Amino acid sequence: MKSTILRGGRVIDPAAGTETVADVVVRDGKVVDVSTVPVLDADATVVDVTGLVVGPGFVDLHSHVHSIAGQRLQAFDGVTTNLDLEAGLMPIGKAYADAAAAGRVLNYGFSASWADARGQVLSGITPTARFDSSTNLLGDPDWQRTSSPAELAAWLELLEGELAAGALGIGILMGYAPRSDPKEFLAVAQLAANAGAPTFTHVRELVEADPTTPIDGSSEIAIAAKETGAVMHHCHVNSTSRRHVDRVLGTLDDARTAGSRVTVEVYPYGMGSTSIGAFFLAPERLDAWGLTASSIVMLASGERVSDVRRLAELRETDPGATCVVEFLDERDESDRALLRQALAYPDAIVASDAMPLEWPDRREDTREWPLPTGAETHPRTSGTFARSLRLMVREHGLWSWPEAFRRCSYLPARVLDEVAPAMRAKGLLAPGADADLVVLDPAAVTDNATVTDPTRPSSGVRHLLVGGEFVIRDGALDVDAYPGRPVRGEAR
Repeated sequence: MKSTILRGGRVIDPAAGTETVADVVVRDGKVVDVSTVPVLDADATVVDVTGLVVGPGFVDLHSHVHSIAGQRLQAFDGVTTNLDLEAGLMPIGKAYADAAAAGRVLNYGFSASWADARGQVLSGITPTARFDSSTNLLGDPDWQRTSSPAELAAWLELLEGELAAGALGIGILMGYAPRSDPKEFLAVAQLAANAGAPTFTHVRELVEADPTTPIDGSSEIAIAAKETGAVMHHCHVNSTSRRHVDRVLGTLDDARTAGSRVTVEVYPYGMGSTSIGAFFLAPERLDAWGLTASSIVMLASGERVSDVRRLAELRETDPGATCVVEFLDERDESDRALLRQALAYPDAIVASDAMPLEWPDRREDTREWPLPTGAETHPRTSGTFARSLRLMVREHGLWSWPEAFRRCSYLPARVLDEVAPAMRAKGLLAPGADADLVVLDPAAVTDNATVTDPTRPSSGVRHLLVGGEFVIRDGALDVDAYPGRPVRGEAR
């Protein structure tokens, strides 16, 4: 097969921590050579990338984008592998089959959904492998309760079956059922450890926010990792910790120092996004986090919630509706410093928590490009990785380019090495690695998405290859490129 040569770029291998001017030779979906001597091949397609940074494409462990439109936005943000691991989908076989049938721009994969498994057993709701069905579940109090022994055994068996069917671990939305018995969380962690699979947790309330919580959410992660030996991944530590990030990172650091397998992710925004029916957005819970009703903006309508009476009404009428929650004030330097602190935490992984795109006409997806106007989402869907690079490399100098690719590519891929051997060829740039590559302009890479214009693509990605196929070339999207392939787990 004909080779592609990316000639003369600043080649980053985050595994080795190196930055070298070299040619990268791609063939049959793999990197076959990285050479500091110009490679001569008369039949090859040669792309001059002099002065540009070449690295392994970004691996997003936390993306709820299950659409071609959303994946195209993530491609312009440098992402080559898009995984929904915090929430997951169920049944896992249908999730993979639906994605394959529709076609995908990026590599894709899913965890087993703890919430859907509990919903099936505790609420009698049959999961459909659709994210909107899962979010509708979040406002249902029935599935949030503690399980009986028989119920616990039943939904653990469902999760075990999902792991056997190829799930990439277990996604645990504990923050949406925060009064459930902590023994259940330990049981899930033990199941994951036995299967050689990681867990991905949206933690329950912190003790600072709710002294009556059954257990502090971040401490629960550390305890489970210690007691079971499972790989425990703490999702979006910035949004669940808010202004308590110092204490939370200290808790996780102590666990890691003691040898527990705890990993952590962060996104570079002071506003989150969730369903209006979430437990922690109940009117009586707002004060615990220093929020007011007006901290919440409904995504579809743009309505800023006026008061707790209106909040209660929205939670009752449409609990699955998406909203944006302003948990830090990005106009305040001290709050911006908290975000940088979370990003700078040793080995913190960048993950987007990208949200689905919602159009007024309720279309589910589109192959149109540029995107039709009117779509709403959180700006992190379009801009997480470029924003992280802008802040941490360009503006504050807290990361080198090898460190940036370690946070965005290498470390997230390594979380999945045990459960998905195929990931061992991702997040690297060396012979034998998968040719999932991003080529970016180091002086121009930046996010452009805002709350009022959330689908504006990031700038600076000049080329993006998935499995050796160009999705973006010379800054332009190939609308006929659907090279994404499934990444599946292999539970032991």
